[in-house]
Amino acid sequence: MSFKRVALLITLSWLSMIGVDFFLHAGLLARFYVQPSPFLLPPERAFQLIPLGYLSFLLIAVLLVWLMFRLKIQGWRGGFLFGLELGALVWGAMVLGLISISTASVWLLLGWLLGQTGELAIAGMFVGSGLGGERLTRLFIMVAVLIFISVLATIVLQSTGLAPAIRI
Repeated sequence: MSFKRVALLITLSWLSMIGVDFFLHAGLLARFYVQPSPFLLPPERAFQLIPLGYLSFLLIAVLLVWLMFRLKIQGWRGGFLFGLELGALVWGAMVLGLISISTASVWLLLGWLLGQTGELAIAGMFVGSGLGGERLTRLFIMVAVLIFISVLATIVLQSTGLAPAIRI
């Protein structure tokens, strides 16, 4: 497999994680970020640091592609299941660690566990499809649609009051 294809698979999985993450945090979990918390940064500071969070996803995308390539995991189903398992293990370990040493809400941490695991499963689905020979152009179009739907769903949640719109 060429370096270019590997780099494109990493980018593809990274973008899929960012799209789902936007919906997760700006939509489904947004209520947790507007409440004062000794665990969380104020919304203004957290907003400034979003690029660091997305950079962490890039590292996870590299790990995901590297492991799937080395383990010869191909196809959307195999990729989805591998991403789901890896996500549950990595994020599960992180959440257990945070529960043991922080003041974070158990409900917020459960949301992170489920959401981040789902993100990795979706990213694994795209990587598995790409490793299985699916055209990357088609996969990038699918990721663009995923991002569009995520942004649209977040706007709907915030516009209807089901998720708070954080003012920066």
